[in-house]
Amino acid sequence: MVREQQGEVSEDAVMTRIGQTVMLHRAGDREEARNRFAQLWAEIGEAGDPLHRCTLAHYMADTQDDPADELVWDVRALRAADSHAGSRSPSASRTAVAVRAFYPSIHLNLAADYVKLRRPEAARRALRRARESARVLGDDEYGDGVRAAIARLELRLGGSTGDPAPPGGHLP
Repeated sequence: MVREQQGEVSEDAVMTRIGQTVMLHRAGDREEARNRFAQLWAEIGEAGDPLHRCTLAHYMADTQDDPADELVWDVRALRAADSHAGSRSPSASRTAVAVRAFYPSIHLNLAADYVKLRRPEAARRALRRARESARVLGDDEYGDGVRAAIARLELRLGGSTGDPAPPGGHLP
């Protein structure tokens, strides 16, 4: 029991550190955030907890200056989410909702990466996956924001990638 609680505390500590680094990046210190994310990635490693890897890679991508590097980190986030989705461990069921909520944003970021890299067909495919996976999002600020970003990128790419959203931007 104590070991289980210690494991949960250390997992929470990792997520707390990721959150603190996200706040640092949002406050404008991109380079320091990138350095801290890199240090955390070295601690977590490729075999670390999939939710930690997904979360960290998802936000690390945003600190990159080169679109190709951004794509590498977004692909890492997707792979981590996919590895978590295939897990059957008890901890997997506790965090499955969190990982599913990452998919729309990960696919949206991949689409944006492909736009920057002038790969419009790859961008459309990723955007289609973003729209499809957005069905799991709640009717809240986060869900509304992701759906709106999908719609904006669809417009930028010159058309819809899936079923049009009904009025208000909400998916069925």
